[in-house]
Amino acid sequence: MYKFIVGLLMASFSINALAWGQIGHRVTGAIAQQHLTPQAQAAISALLPTEDLAEASTYPDEMRSSPDEFWQKKAGPFHYVTIPEGQTYADVGAPEQGDGVSALKMFTANLKSSQTSKEEKQLALRFIVHIIGDLHQPLHAGNGTDRGGNDFKVNFFWQDSNLHRVWDSELLEQRKLSYTEWTAKLNRKINAQNINDWSTTDPQVWIAESIKIRDEIYPKEEEISWDYLYNHLPQAKQRLKMAGIRIAAYLNEIYK
Repeated sequence: MYKFIVGLLMASFSINALAWGQIGHRVTGAIAQQHLTPQAQAAISALLPTEDLAEASTYPDEMRSSPDEFWQKKAGPFHYVTIPEGQTYADVGAPEQGDGVSALKMFTANLKSSQTSKEEKQLALRFIVHIIGDLHQPLHAGNGTDRGGNDFKVNFFWQDSNLHRVWDSELLEQRKLSYTEWTAKLNRKINAQNINDWSTTDPQVWIAESIKIRDEIYPKEEEISWDYLYNHLPQAKQRLKMAGIRIAAYLNEIYK
């Protein structure tokens, strides 16, 4: 019964769940691009000769309107995980239709396999970049009660919104910077110690971090503006930096 209920929540959650939006995903891909090993860079360039990781990162969201059965019936749950409060991913695991962790495992196997086509490998690479970014957005480790914050209504800088949308895009868009400006701003603050500390490729570590943040970011008041931005934009920036480094670490490991 639990997995059935979670499945229903996932189906409805997937309609609106676009982690980080275009800007955030591109930032994670662009940061990752700058931390690839030469081997990984060469392999990725051979697979996607006219596309960098910033462009690849948004592909799974851009394809959501495709009428193809894969995009309409299978891919939705690949963008998130559902972890009730007080539990861990190890406690819950993936539901029958899959989630971000099971999809990451599947696409990693596809990327490594000698039996998959170039097109399948391209899709796998794009999803890997995207999913790692998704799992660093705190509300993509949702608690199963409000569709990852989509049902938690807020008024952000005097505009009707919801908590998921605030974290997907509005925190970043409020600063009026392009993704290249965000990338330059964040990447120059990443040092060698950060890279050493952050370069884990274990999704359960990323999810545990997101859950900790998730449980701290629900505001007490519906009206949120400067105070909320001051308190939580630094967290969003940190998650973007960490996601970029971990995308690179994950791909470097695949191609080492």
